[in-house]
Amino acid sequence: MQAGLEKAMTMLLPALAGANLIYGLGMLEMGLTLSFSQMVIDNEVAQLVRKVLRGIPVTDETIAADLIQAVGARGNFLSEEHTVKYLRGYHSQPELINRDTREEWTAMGAKDLPTVATEKACSIIENHKPAPISDSSAKAIRSMIEDFEDAHNVPRQSCEF
Repeated sequence: MQAGLEKAMTMLLPALAGANLIYGLGMLEMGLTLSFSQMVIDNEVAQLVRKVLRGIPVTDETIAADLIQAVGARGNFLSEEHTVKYLRGYHSQPELINRDTREEWTAMGAKDLPTVATEKACSIIENHKPAPISDSSAKAIRSMIEDFEDAHNVPRQSCEF
């Protein structure tokens, strides 16, 4: 739990201050340990941070003052078409975090976050098939490597990779 709290804060606060790089995903113990499970959790935290950074647009349409007037202070906004329309874009659906009631969570097997994250990390490692890069991208990368090697007198490798 402490790692989760620390990760959330060390991602959110710099992001809110305008940082454009999040460092340390998957790292624990001051970077001495790399955990694939923690990396999966950190990815989810990073997605939530990005959602916070997008903010909530405030326009005449999103405020819907006329709807507020019509429904009234004690009215039900949840059944209003406007609420449904604008809620969809701002409701987060995390993959790992379980937002069910304890009863529902228990009925589903009561897997805690570390267990779910480990299962997801293992699934990614076992099943992910990255798309190959294009030939033009491979050539551009090769050209950058050769330019660097030439500029720094690095001997060329005889094999291709």
